Amino acid sequence: MMLAVTEAVELPQEKLIRRLCKVLSSYLDADQIAEVIRAYDLAHEAHEGQVRLTGEPYICHPLSVALLLADMRMDMRGIMAAIMHDVIEDTGVDKQRLIDEFGEEVAELVDGVTKLGRINSTSRAEAQAQNVRKMFLAMVKDLRVIMVKLADRLHNMRTLETMASHKRRRIASETLDIYAPIANRLGMHEMRLELEDLGFAAMYPTRARILAQSVKKARGNRKEVVSSIESSILKRLADAGLDHCEVIGREKHLYSLYQKMVRKRRPFAEVFDVYAFRIIGENVDDCYRGLGIVHNLYKPIPGRFKDYIAVPKANGYQSLHTVLAGPFGQPLEIQVRTRAMHHLAEAGIAAHWLYKSEKELAPYSQARAHEWLQDLLEIQQSAGDSLEFLDNLKVDLFQREVYVFTPRGQIIKLPRDTTVVDFAYAVHTHVGNTCVSARVDRQLAPLQTVLQNGQTVEIITAPWARPNPLWLSFVVTAKARAAIRNHLRHFKVKEGIALGLRLLEKEVDDLGFRYEDISQTQFKALLKALDIPSLDDLLEDIGFGNRLPMLVARQLIAVGDHKDGGTSLSTLPTITPLIIKGTEGMVVNLAKCCRPIPGDPIIGFFNPGKGLVIHLTECKNIEELRKRQVNWIDVQWDKQATGEFPALIRLELMNQVGTLAKVASTISRMRANIENVQIVNQDSQLSVDFITLMVRDRNHLANVVRELRKLTIVLKISRVKSELRKKTGHD
Repeated sequence: MMLAVTEAVELPQEKLIRRLCKVLSSYLDADQIAEVIRAYDLAHEAHEGQVRLTGEPYICHPLSVALLLADMRMDMRGIMAAIMHDVIEDTGVDKQRLIDEFGEEVAELVDGVTKLGRINSTSRAEAQAQNVRKMFLAMVKDLRVIMVKLADRLHNMRTLETMASHKRRRIASETLDIYAPIANRLGMHEMRLELEDLGFAAMYPTRARILAQSVKKARGNRKEVVSSIESSILKRLADAGLDHCEVIGREKHLYSLYQKMVRKRRPFAEVFDVYAFRIIGENVDDCYRGLGIVHNLYKPIPGRFKDYIAVPKANGYQSLHTVLAGPFGQPLEIQVRTRAMHHLAEAGIAAHWLYKSEKELAPYSQARAHEWLQDLLEIQQSAGDSLEFLDNLKVDLFQREVYVFTPRGQIIKLPRDTTVVDFAYAVHTHVGNTCVSARVDRQLAPLQTVLQNGQTVEIITAPWARPNPLWLSFVVTAKARAAIRNHLRHFKVKEGIALGLRLLEKEVDDLGFRYEDISQTQFKALLKALDIPSLDDLLEDIGFGNRLPMLVARQLIAVGDHKDGGTSLSTLPTITPLIIKGTEGMVVNLAKCCRPIPGDPIIGFFNPGKGLVIHLTECKNIEELRKRQVNWIDVQWDKQATGEFPALIRLELMNQVGTLAKVASTISRMRANIENVQIVNQDSQLSVDFITLMVRDRNHLANVVRELRKLTIVLKISRVKSELRKKTGHD
């Protein structure tokens, strides 16, 4: 008889925490690991019963995120935040409990990664934008927030196959648009590559599969060529005493190949037919000597050399880039860098934790990241809303750089196609706001001038200068765009309030009252009746044409005269018809559908954003507007109305030589101008024409029509009081 011996099956989370502790033990002490385990105990308890779509316990996800960060040698509090990064969002644990148990620093990290609660947003895009904005604000305080978030996104992308296809595409799009570029901007090359390839596979699964098959098939034919070039480079380096340098053949990853095919509109064979190598030396001297050696070995292609060692990229990346004509006619891409530069290029800000022994790396990568985040902080403070901030962020993330100089020799890094205005805002927001011109290489240049590498730019400012809305059509940097929009937004509000005050004062004076004599009680009563929070908001509405100053002035006076003190607009005294002079400007518009002119019976429809729109009382469109009594008011033309007003007439004319000339001559003799002529139907005998005249009033139009009727060539004439239908002779 055999006894069955059963061993306890190790749970997935137990395997993960054991692996995590093993990795942590290589760089943390026992007390710190004990703190990490304490964080795990809380997260495990909080997520108890929760299961991911993969079928594994939910706690496996935060543990996997922590493992990714442990491989980067993240510090104890960063690991604890990773393990607990979902407890505020998905469980009953609140921030205060985390503060009480683990301290303020860990709680702030967890909160920085946590999405906002229930957001009253109108769309998923707005919710996403608000969450990204919150994350960046937390990043400015502590870079570990984005490290946890990127590791979280990477693990989610690795386990994306269990989700519905539309969700996979949405998450993949967000990854390619935001998170992979952030990893790139922070110099985290390895993480960016994996995020891009996973995003590409989820977004375009068929394209990714076919491209992967093509790469696998073509790779076999390249081995001999790669080996031959590598041997040649190594031999030349050894001959020059650089035998300690390492030469590595490298391949572009799938998403990079796909982007190049799309961007350059080239087939796979042409894009893949580029050989790339990386030479890694011990110091900067090795790099420049190695560059000279490969330039002697193969002919360099002019204009394809970049020195990112002397002038590093914005994310701290340093390397020498050159393109050579290879031994078999194919282009040969070479990167030359030191081992420390290589570590920074692969790990970015993670190098701060990974390679603390290399003192040249940590401060440099951290400083670059903080410099970028400070720019983002300024951009987000200028942005009107979260969607605008996200748009600005995307512009900032997807940029290729040029390097220009200030007159004192300081290097300013800017995106390609950058302009003088972008440069001015990169120097300082105040310089951008007050710039009027510039000298580029000592020559005067307009503000929209596109800058080239190596140019020296001097900005000319003036204290009276202000940003021009037209600048938005050519600036390319997020910082410049956000600063211009912010200034225009605040300037427009101030101007709107000032204009609204002037308009209201004028209308009150026209009613025979003094604006200064109106009491605060009257203003408060009107604001309450109109449900407007403050007088500035009311004046802003008037200035922007959202409210008619004549109407507000009458309501203000009526509130003061109202004996029972009520504040409902429906109980205000009856106001006499508003007199229209025709010279009110932007706040009074004549409807194009019926073209009213002085002398016509009219009605006013109050349209927010456009002011008062004047229609004929017989206009076909007015029937619907009349039903909304709160939006229309009685109006009538001033007997002394002045100016010229458009009126449309329809003529049936005999089609003879000089017919139109006779009509035009008669109209001119009656001192009316022709604004537009439209011939809608014409044959050998008859022509149907629509003519828009500029007349003073209804009597003037009647006199013009009377004189036209006297012409023998005019068969029929009538005024058109409804919108002209296209391609027809009917009104």
